Amino acid sequence: MKGFAVLLMTLPLFVACEKQGPLERAGEKIDDAVDNIKNDGETLGDKIDDAADEVRQGIEDAADELE
Repeated sequence: MKGFAVLLMTLPLFVACEKQGPLERAGEKIDDAVDNIKNDGETLGDKIDDAADEVRQGIEDAADELE
């Protein structure tokens, strides 16, 4: 009986470790697409890149003014 109880308690651990099936992967892709649409098609990485470009351009402009 104790063995059965241990089996019941550990069963969820094995079920949770299954590999993702095609429907789970498709769902994640849909979630990513919705997130991109919510952000006007830009991902957070794109926004960070754009901000870094603006900072870089500002530094170059300031250096040009000092010369």
